[in-house]
Amino acid sequence: MASNHSFDIVSEVDFQEIDNALNQTKKELQQRYDLKDSATELILNKKEKQIVMNTKDDYSRKQSVDILQSKFIKRGISIKAMKIKEPEPAANGRIKQVIDLQSGISKENAKLITKIIKESKLKVNAQIQDEQVRVTAAKIDDLQAVIKLVKETDLDFPVQFTNYK
Repeated sequence: MASNHSFDIVSEVDFQEIDNALNQTKKELQQRYDLKDSATELILNKKEKQIVMNTKDDYSRKQSVDILQSKFIKRGISIKAMKIKEPEPAANGRIKQVIDLQSGISKENAKLITKIIKESKLKVNAQIQDEQVRVTAAKIDDLQAVIKLVKETDLDFPVQFTNYK
């Protein structure tokens, strides 16, 4: 039996599920009477990790974002992964909305997680590895306490726990 147990704290989004949520949103936008003529475009850029929306007015933009968020929730994607930027004017009097998708834990957020863990005084070791935080401990109970602590902390990004050994 291993003397040390560990797990990783990660922040990942499933781009296939996001694509499915986008397709469902597009379908609903075409079917809704009040949004049929808005000609709203939703484009997923996986490389840039963002969704770009182009629509005719502010009402259509707000409704489209609401529908997209509801589809995210139905597909099990945390809406904390969405960082909605300020809308900006586009060509022909339309509105462009950029939504960044948060995937991976930034250095600042990783430092925040390790600080929270260290302040808990649990006998664990947390270290930052690229876009994740590895937590190791001698006792499994300490790891479970860390998972509970991180889940209860209101972070502004989604977290998952992987590689539990």
